Amino acid sequence: MSHATSAQLYAAAGTDFSALNWFELQWASWYLWMENPALATGVMSFVLHETFYFGRCIPWMIVDQMPYFRKWKLQPTKIPTLAEQWACTRLVLLTHFTIELPQIWFFHPLAEALGMQTWQVPFPGWQTILPQVLLFMMFEDAWHFVAHQALHYGPLYRNIHKLHHRYSAPFGLAAEFAHPFEILILGMGTIGGPLLFCYITQNLHILTVYIWVTARLWQAVDAHSGYDFPWSLRNIFPLWSGAEHHDFHHMAFTNNYSTSFRYLDYIFGTDDKYRAYKARVKAGTKAGENKAALEKRLLEETEREGIVAEAAAAEGNFRMGNGKSKTE
Repeated sequence: MSHATSAQLYAAAGTDFSALNWFELQWASWYLWMENPALATGVMSFVLHETFYFGRCIPWMIVDQMPYFRKWKLQPTKIPTLAEQWACTRLVLLTHFTIELPQIWFFHPLAEALGMQTWQVPFPGWQTILPQVLLFMMFEDAWHFVAHQALHYGPLYRNIHKLHHRYSAPFGLAAEFAHPFEILILGMGTIGGPLLFCYITQNLHILTVYIWVTARLWQAVDAHSGYDFPWSLRNIFPLWSGAEHHDFHHMAFTNNYSTSFRYLDYIFGTDDKYRAYKARVKAGTKAGENKAALEKRLLEETEREGIVAEAAAAEGNFRMGNGKSKTE
């Protein structure tokens, strides 16, 4: 049945279309219209990726052009120019079509071989989807925490990760501004969880993967946005990393390696400079110092230290998560 059309697959499965909801009917209609289920899944997967990535970037591009929002900009003096955004977009599009397209295209045949459903309807319920998405999020966060630190090792940093650190004040589009090898390495954290889950349980629908990938894309873009609003998720859910956490990484270079959550950085002490910075701001403000001036001075100090740390990494000196070299 591997070469069967979508209509043949639905007939063989005994799918009752009268029992489907509107979304499920649209899903089945897409597969029936495309006829080839592998082609239907591949096209839908890539279009979804591009739509939700750039769809999430565009609002941040608009925000960057509106002075009203500068009060929430983490590095308010560093606004990306249109030339920087266009240069970033060109590389992102190039890697999307040459690196991510094949990665996305070959994911679903492999996952299907491990037991993932694609064309099948009805969908699993939310009580199934949400725990799986949370599990994938935690898996990716742990993978990224380890792999990201490895990418700060001399040769890997100099030849791969340095490109992503071109912007010490990141912006949304820069979330996937990276070397092709970095996209492959860190991307394994995104698809590795679903693949492993498929292998163990044979109980996963690609709709769950789409929800997970969309959440991951939005998280990555928001983390690189450069803005921290009072309503940002990290101000509601303290374990969430958010832009405020990751922006510091681009300045300090040596701290805050995780993606979605803060707990691994806290447990392993790879947020020591970040927490020291926050403590100094709090203590200075309490002592009567002007908060804006204090933050500006400390941010400039942090960025200078980050430049030194980056130069050391590029020369090949291994910098541990807390910024100390292996020989210190």
